[in-house]
Amino acid sequence: MKSKSILFLTIMVCCAMFTSAQQKNDTLTIIGVGDIMPGTNFPSADYLPPNKGQDIFTPLAPILKNADITIGNLEGCLLNAGGTVKKCQDTTKCYAFRIPTYFAEITKEAGFDVVNLANNHSGDFGSIGRNSTRKTLDSVGIRYAGLNSCPSLIFEQNGLRIGFCGFSPFVGTPDILNTDTIRAVIRALDSLCDIVIVAMHAGAEGSKFTHVTKQSELFYDEDRGNVYAFAHLAVDCGADVVLGHGPHVTRAVELYKDRFIAYSLGNFCTYARFNLKGENGVAPLIKISVTKEGAFLKAQVFSIKQIGEGGPLIDEAATALQQIIALSRSDFPDGLLRIDGDGTILKKP
Repeated sequence: MKSKSILFLTIMVCCAMFTSAQQKNDTLTIIGVGDIMPGTNFPSADYLPPNKGQDIFTPLAPILKNADITIGNLEGCLLNAGGTVKKCQDTTKCYAFRIPTYFAEITKEAGFDVVNLANNHSGDFGSIGRNSTRKTLDSVGIRYAGLNSCPSLIFEQNGLRIGFCGFSPFVGTPDILNTDTIRAVIRALDSLCDIVIVAMHAGAEGSKFTHVTKQSELFYDEDRGNVYAFAHLAVDCGADVVLGHGPHVTRAVELYKDRFIAYSLGNFCTYARFNLKGENGVAPLIKISVTKEGAFLKAQVFSIKQIGEGGPLIDEAATALQQIIALSRSDFPDGLLRIDGDGTILKKP
């Protein structure tokens, strides 16, 4: 286990620090989406979308670009060929995603500013895949964090210093099960930043696991973390927004200490290799507005669906919104948020 001093040093090395005389804005808008895997050439190029994926984000690009910061979870590595593919005994429970590097530019053009790498697929092709991912993201100007080699990031937006970090229960990423690591990373960011955004990739997967149980979740005999305990600890340590993903389905949202938590944002853009049936094929895109100190002001839910092999489209039936309303009422009956039928989320009076 790393000491807190070493963790802090690692954070400082990975930070992109800026000095600016720009006046701080009074508010910041953040768009959060769930898993992004727009196509893989492993085990076959047949799992790549047509037209080299040039238009896969097109239906959502106007929304994705309409925020100060847009964040997603990159579920795989950016690598054209090679790498050491992970080994697993049961191939039906093990998928490896090698996303061609040209998707980085497509993702940037769609409006993404930051991606989380703390998940169970960023290491699918070993250190070669991780290094290629970082190099490729750097080349197009997408910021990232969530690897042990780069657990966090600091950057400036609208005169505000923003901290971002990611956690998961998987090898090669900051450990969501290690409370010392959680406290050290988030508190360090909080001491340096105006607003801290935390990504968590945790929880059991699939339509049977839409509820926030407030207990540790086991899946494939793995401890996938207690998302409720983690999110609350993150806020206690200084997080202002917590964005969850990993279960591949929509989960509830919550306000805790005036800070916004989305427990799972589902599958946003997951082409060909993901189960997109039923709840797995719909997801929320959430635009969150916070004060310059990180306190919640309001949010807006846009419901997304994926049909066929995948790719995000607006869901006119607003299925994900209806799920958020129902799950939030069920899991947090005394919750502090009012979620309206038009997707608006406000604090209760």
